[in-house]
Amino acid sequence: MTTFRLAPSVPGARIIGLGSSQPGHVVTNDDLAQRVETDDQWIRDRVGIVERRVAQDESLVDMAVEAGSRALKDSGLTTADVDTVIVATCTMTAPIPNAAAQTAERIGIGAPAAFDLNAACAGFCYGLGAAADLVRAGSARNVLVIGAEKLSDWVDWDDRSTCIIFADAAGAAVVTGARSEDEIGVGPVSWGSAGDMANVIRILEESTNKLHQEGQTVFRWATTRIAPVALDAIAKAGLTPADIDVLVPHQANLRIVEAVAKKLRKEGAREDMRVADDIVYSGNTSSASIPMALDHMRAAGRIRSGEIALLVGFGAGLSYAGQVVRVP
Repeated sequence: MTTFRLAPSVPGARIIGLGSSQPGHVVTNDDLAQRVETDDQWIRDRVGIVERRVAQDESLVDMAVEAGSRALKDSGLTTADVDTVIVATCTMTAPIPNAAAQTAERIGIGAPAAFDLNAACAGFCYGLGAAADLVRAGSARNVLVIGAEKLSDWVDWDDRSTCIIFADAAGAAVVTGARSEDEIGVGPVSWGSAGDMANVIRILEESTNKLHQEGQTVFRWATTRIAPVALDAIAKAGLTPADIDVLVPHQANLRIVEAVAKKLRKEGAREDMRVADDIVYSGNTSSASIPMALDHMRAAGRIRSGEIALLVGFGAGLSYAGQVVRVP
């Protein structure tokens, strides 16, 4: 009988580099109050955002290239070392060509496997899970995973319920193989979906072709469903909530972030567990929010190499995913 030769595998995967990119143009709450009926305190009370970045001259691919290049430099690898590029995004204005191949070409990565992945705000965690599995199975050696979004192309700037929340950015990580079990730095992914609620975040193609979100419905769902996903990711990694040094949930809404952290502490997470709050000055950047928050926290000295971080993304689909990682 003919048998197939399998690619060599490794015990697991680890993250060895981080990078992020934001546009230079800052939009404050007071700026938005000039266009819609709102004010600074109203926005802070409801979503916790003070300001956000909105692209003017930058494209989605521009931001992906910058974040990916920074992550690659941080990893110590060269473009020749990368054989796979994944871009998690839900905001390309056209489905063809994909962002990944364009991004890889501009970074200088020659002929990699390149594909886009759309799990909306859970996209980076989905991409990280896919990258870790590719590396572990021997299908890839070094994977550049980028979450990149230009939500400003899809936001109705006259809709108070969405224009105050969303922003533009990219965040990236380089994933490689662990040489031993002790070096494994990406835990098993805990993921799923709630397709019966797909319409609560959608593009209104029949009218404005703009993003619509039923905010209160999403808030109730996230504050009840996401903590169990996070706990499952911890359990799959063979850890307990007390082992988590840093919680980095998708930066959807500061109230959601705080609610998830509170539930994890009730389940045994430490009081000194640090919690990402990048949304305050970055807004909701969908798939970019988790890697960018990690990068910003590390730059600010709020996390250290080797610490254990819990990542959990959730959003349109509705899709969700989480995993425990070791900070590079």
